[in-house]
Amino acid sequence: MSVIVNINLGVRSPSPSPANRPRPQFQHNLKQDRSFVRFADWGRREMERTCMRHAGIILIVAFLVSGATLPERGPMPLARPSSGDDRPTPTPKPATPRANGADAEEKSNGRAGNDARADRDLPPGWKDDALDAVPVLVIEKENPQEYASCLSELKSLGSSFSEVDRIDDGKGCGIDKPIEVRAILPGVTLKPEGVMRCEAALALARWTKETAAPATSSAFSPETRITALNQASTYVCRLRNNADAGKISEHARGNAVDIASFTLSDGKTVEIQPRDEDGTLTGAFQRAVTASACLYFTTVLDPGSDAAHEDHLHLDVIERKNGYRYCR
Repeated sequence: MSVIVNINLGVRSPSPSPANRPRPQFQHNLKQDRSFVRFADWGRREMERTCMRHAGIILIVAFLVSGATLPERGPMPLARPSSGDDRPTPTPKPATPRANGADAEEKSNGRAGNDARADRDLPPGWKDDALDAVPVLVIEKENPQEYASCLSELKSLGSSFSEVDRIDDGKGCGIDKPIEVRAILPGVTLKPEGVMRCEAALALARWTKETAAPATSSAFSPETRITALNQASTYVCRLRNNADAGKISEHARGNAVDIASFTLSDGKTVEIQPRDEDGTLTGAFQRAVTASACLYFTTVLDPGSDAAHEDHLHLDVIERKNGYRYCR
């Protein structure tokens, strides 16, 4: 009995073989981890290859763009064949000699040379040849009906004037039917007397009566009135702004008058000068009469418009399209 017990106690049971040994649970998880690592490695390699392909494309595009610059000089058009080299140069005609002395004046002015400028010499410093640069103009004839109507209205306003002989100083200077004005309104003299067209005199009379006279009473006193318009220029044969070249002045057509100052009944003289910033009643008076002049004249130039009009008002009745007026 005891022997059997010893045998059983002394002999070990055989160990199971590795194949039959039960596998731990963690081996299965390790296999899955290895598969995931292989998949991740494959994805990384694919991503690297994709990035390399994209980088190559970007480099190619950058190369093409940098190379696609415009040339410094574009294609030049073919030169046109000269069409005038073979043509003979025309021989200039000899200049027509100008007549001298009385003959030239007679042809230019339509009257005898000795009498052409007997009474109307050019102003000091005026060059007779300056007018040669201006195209020869003709003196515009007055419409008989309009002229008669103008004279009638001017008389009704009380203007004192007389009709004088036709003026023709050549080169477009002159007035077909001039008048010499002594007083623009009753009690308002024009100093000195001035020669102009009736249309210019009528505009001056209306402006004085309807705006300048009321402005005088408003600016100074109800009893104060204008007694004289002191003019600096009416008709004179010259170019604009007394220049040596350019267009003929409206003074040379009898359309313009320059007012240098106003003489008032209280003895005061209001001189035209720059008054844009003058806050006195005198400054207000000048600005008022200047602005209102644009209702009667087509051109109004006052001090500040340019250097040539710093000491007077230039007023003229030049005709423009659609009644356009230039006032500054």
